[in-house]
Amino acid sequence: MAESKLQRSQREGFKRYKDDVKREGKPFFPFAMWHDTVMAFVVVLVIIGLACVWYFTAQHAKDGVGVLGPLTTAKADPGTTSFVPRPDWFFYFLFYLLRIFKWPDSVFLGTVGVPTILLVLLLALPFYDRRSERRPSRRPVAMVSAVLVIISMATLTWKGAIAKESLGAENLTLVPDWAKKQGFASNTQAVAGAKLFAQAGCMNCHTYLGAGSSNLGAPDLSAIGKGGRGVQGFAQYVANPSKFGNNIMPKFGAQYGGSFDDQQLQQVGAFLNASKGPK
Repeated sequence: MAESKLQRSQREGFKRYKDDVKREGKPFFPFAMWHDTVMAFVVVLVIIGLACVWYFTAQHAKDGVGVLGPLTTAKADPGTTSFVPRPDWFFYFLFYLLRIFKWPDSVFLGTVGVPTILLVLLLALPFYDRRSERRPSRRPVAMVSAVLVIISMATLTWKGAIAKESLGAENLTLVPDWAKKQGFASNTQAVAGAKLFAQAGCMNCHTYLGAGSSNLGAPDLSAIGKGGRGVQGFAQYVANPSKFGNNIMPKFGAQYGGSFDDQQLQQVGAFLNASKGPK
């Protein structure tokens, strides 16, 4: 089979590369690999050095805060309902990218679609970019693409770092649909209670109309109102569940150290009382 023009050009280019290496440069192995090994070792030493600075300066500081931060912080509270999780700084660009796509309709694009497409393009780079030219001034498309990617990631990282998160922001978007399906759209108390329910971390343990997660055996609350407990009964239960034999659920009443005042307890009670299953 006759050699194509592209194959001949690639073969000649590779031959020129080998000739240049023999005449002016050094082969990749072992010289370049040795340089990479040394650089990796230097990076490890820098990390170890920073860890030592963090540990020893914090250990000897009077307030426990060293040059690179405190040695320890407050213990994690597994029962908290107000903690807003955030990713490490190097995932801020992806973290903020998810804010652009509306949950739940298009969140799949932000979590799987866009990152996967970019990763495939990166992995396929050696196969579709086979030009022998490597000088930046003669590769405008590649250089512009690289600069745009860097600017985009830097911008998204910065926006993600300063973004203010509200607890239960995604669940809050479900409230209008809940009100419509349960038939309490005109009940302002119930709607306000549904918003509190969505934001207070209740859905970390309970499920409601298919949303949330069941944890520690917590029941689904979609039709909890059928039990006939009433608004006041639900308000009292949410305020201090231990009075009713539930020692797992946290106390939400302000008088018991929780975050809901009497009005908010009444609103949550109205919401639960109106939750009698989809109409």
